[in-house]
Amino acid sequence: MDQELPETIPPNHQLPSTTGDAPKPPRKRRQWLWILLLLVFALILVLILRHHDNTQQTAGAGRGRRGFGGPVTLTVTTAQKGDIGVYQDAIGTVTPVYTASIYNQVTGVITQVHYREGQTVQKGDPLVDIDPRQFQAQVESAEGALERDTNLLAQAKMDLERYQTAWSRNAIAKQQLDDQEKIVAQDEGLVRSDQGTLDFDKVQLSYCHIVAPFTGRVGLRLVDPGNLVQSSGSTILAVVAQVQPITVVFTLAQDYLSQVLEQIHHGARLTVDAYDREQTKKLATGKLLALDNQIDTTTGTVKLRALFDNRDNSLFPNQFVNTRLLVTTEHGVTLIPASTIQHNGQTSFVYVIANGAAKVQNINPGISDHGVTAVEGINPGDQLATSSFEKLQDGSKVIISQHPVLQNTPESNAP
Repeated sequence: MDQELPETIPPNHQLPSTTGDAPKPPRKRRQWLWILLLLVFALILVLILRHHDNTQQTAGAGRGRRGFGGPVTLTVTTAQKGDIGVYQDAIGTVTPVYTASIYNQVTGVITQVHYREGQTVQKGDPLVDIDPRQFQAQVESAEGALERDTNLLAQAKMDLERYQTAWSRNAIAKQQLDDQEKIVAQDEGLVRSDQGTLDFDKVQLSYCHIVAPFTGRVGLRLVDPGNLVQSSGSTILAVVAQVQPITVVFTLAQDYLSQVLEQIHHGARLTVDAYDREQTKKLATGKLLALDNQIDTTTGTVKLRALFDNRDNSLFPNQFVNTRLLVTTEHGVTLIPASTIQHNGQTSFVYVIANGAAKVQNINPGISDHGVTAVEGINPGDQLATSSFEKLQDGSKVIISQHPVLQNTPESNAP
């Protein structure tokens, strides 16, 4: 049936579609959906940022309440007036004053080794013996030749006296007297030659008995009895090193050389301390002995030698040590522990404790030595905070504790 139309049709009324196609979703609906999603995401982001800001403000307010509202428990120290040394640090090598590698000077078989490995020997103590029989025989032969020629000389001198008496009486010719004088001169030369031969043979014999040239420590045994050694060989029989006293050779940058020379020219004997490799233990204290006569152009440094008594044998030959040369001493300066100094960029400051409150005081640090620093900007006698720095602010109320304060714990802030 045909659908009947009403007599009167409203102006905004749409007629039903007669094409039979399904209606499509509008394009604007999808655009509004994306806008809604973006708004939700922006709202979530704003909430997260606001929560973060509130957390920071709460933490800052808490710190402000701790710094100003609640007193901070801490420990203190007092600035002192005193002296501090100006040191130059370097790496040094322990070097014996004397070191001798002893070689044999004659050929022979070793008959005895007298020293023990690592033994301390005195000057003149026996070290090694070489079979001396060959050289003893040579000495005896030389002594026999000397004795013979000495007697011949004596006989020639007696004949010369007779010829001189006979010549005074005109009993002999002058030529005979002159000949006898020359014979005496020849015999005198022969005796001197025999004496030289004997002295040489005695020296050779002495080389068979090798002794320590100075007081020192012997190293490990290098030869054994029965070894044949050649006079032209390179076999070392023993090594002796003097260890008492002993020296340390170290370097100094040429920039500080003038300071050292100034002290030396004024007659000062500069002190040198030797420390172990970790710089935690002082091994010995000595005196500067000498400077090298030229600067090493490749490193810009000069070598120095310090002398140590080493009575406790704390320094060992060829040992590497850390040296500290005391160049000069600053007198009457303000000294504080280096741990009290805080830093804010290039600015150094301390917390001065006075009238129950902390005050930030900028300082100018100077020389430091073993955890103590010379500073300018505070006075001797000022009390300085040594703990609880993470809670302190300028003006914070404080409680001084006589016991160490634990860091980063709730109890460390308790009164």
